[in-house]
Amino acid sequence: MRVLYLDCAMGAAGDMLAAALLELLPDPEGFVKELNDLGIPGVQYRIEPAVKCGIAGMRLTVTVNGIEESEHGHDHSHGHSHHHSGLHDIEHIVRGHLSLPKKVQDDIMAVYRLIAEAESLVHGVPVTEIHFHEVGTMDAVADIAAVCLLMDRLAPDEVVVSPVHVGSGQVRCAHGILPVPAPATAYILKGVPVYGGTIRGELCTPTGAALLKYFATRFGTMPVMKIQAIGYGMGKKDFEAANCVRAMLGESVGTGDEICELSCNVDDMTGEAISFAMERLFEAGALDVYTVPIGMKKSRPGVLINAMCRDSEREAVIRAMFRHTTTIGIRESRFRRYVLDRRIETVDTPYGVVRCKVSSGYGVMRRKYDHDDLARIAEEKDISLSDARSLADGRCE
Repeated sequence: MRVLYLDCAMGAAGDMLAAALLELLPDPEGFVKELNDLGIPGVQYRIEPAVKCGIAGMRLTVTVNGIEESEHGHDHSHGHSHHHSGLHDIEHIVRGHLSLPKKVQDDIMAVYRLIAEAESLVHGVPVTEIHFHEVGTMDAVADIAAVCLLMDRLAPDEVVVSPVHVGSGQVRCAHGILPVPAPATAYILKGVPVYGGTIRGELCTPTGAALLKYFATRFGTMPVMKIQAIGYGMGKKDFEAANCVRAMLGESVGTGDEICELSCNVDDMTGEAISFAMERLFEAGALDVYTVPIGMKKSRPGVLINAMCRDSEREAVIRAMFRHTTTIGIRESRFRRYVLDRRIETVDTPYGVVRCKVSSGYGVMRRKYDHDDLARIAEEKDISLSDARSLADGRCE
């Protein structure tokens, strides 16, 4: 299983996370060119080597109309020097102007909603009235888009994040001086293991917190893994400790993956209600949900609903199963599963990029094209799905 471990011993900011993930790629410069081709208004990405406390890594610099984002409080809202954008404006840019896969667009907007909800609570106004100032400017859109696109490209099966160092002391923003972690950051990090320490300063920004919260499968210590690539994403400031996010990509080591299977029998739910329940179980963190037709007492036809999940999502899946099905009892079984390693490749065709999931291990290799990408080509060019697949096959060889 492909595992990404993020070491946040010096917190996290959007640009640091993006730089760390960039270093995991075989061709970071090529990916930066892709970022610059996205067409974010006025934005230019640049990477450069950086050294912190004797460790070599990478810095990602974002300039907007030739000006680098300010070092001070660069992703707090309610600043004065930038254009003010609401969630709707940001969505218009992300969905209307950027050449991104729909999944990446959805990821970007989900991260922004986490920030908007936090700002809404902190300032006591509805989410619809939240106007991102510095958070909503192009440099933050650039950082979030870069991380979401990199996560899509790296396609880890699991993202494990260390406890997050938030710093200590105070941070200055447009409203005055606030405690560290800043109120919005603290709200986003609810439920996440965090700690302070002796280093004074804001180590985790709202954008960094939202990206970690959104992409983390779980928080904890580094798992047992065979490391294949290591990236160091450097921050702007210098502290007594190396100011970086460290990213490690590798394969989990072990004799399979321990999972939990939760199941219940129902005989009084419609097909539509069961479909709705299955969607909610996936949202709660189930790895897979499936149904089996069964015969119940008094020969009543029924449905067996099964949901597989990791231990960390077990409680949430149980709650969702009770809430969205008519069952009054749930059974639990433990299984060990064996999975092929998975990665996402992209194939260039005359009609656009097609994503391809490559699964390998145990002496086999399989390729499967993304259905949505093939369907888009088939629809746009008025050809069959099989013709679209053949087109991708021709480009793949």
